[in-house]
Amino acid sequence: MKINSYKDLLVWQKSIELVKEIYKITATFPQSELNGLVSQMRRASVSIPSNIAEGYKRQGIGSFVQFLSIAEGSAAELETQLIIVADLYAKIDLTRANSLLLEIQKMLYSIVKKLNAKR
Repeated sequence: MKINSYKDLLVWQKSIELVKEIYKITATFPQSELNGLVSQMRRASVSIPSNIAEGYKRQGIGSFVQFLSIAEGSAAELETQLIIVADLYAKIDLTRANSLLLEIQKMLYSIVKKLNAKR
């Protein structure tokens, strides 16, 4: 399959799914979390596909790798927040979010490794 756009990247598509899942999950949080975990988790999740897209549109493999690394950082941030949520709100089902996040993290790692080998 030829990649014509960042939208063709499976990692970007999965990241969009994750954003939707995070918005769905955070909609169930207590009102007191609106300016805390809800805001942080939504920003971190949106940052993942956003950085993939921005990096793809930049010139050169180096820039793409840099933005993929930023996406990896946002994924780690979101992973930490999901751990906190699991501890604070045990009744919230995080299974799908954790599964998507792990898949995305593996994909990002693999892409960065392959691109670095090409440089």
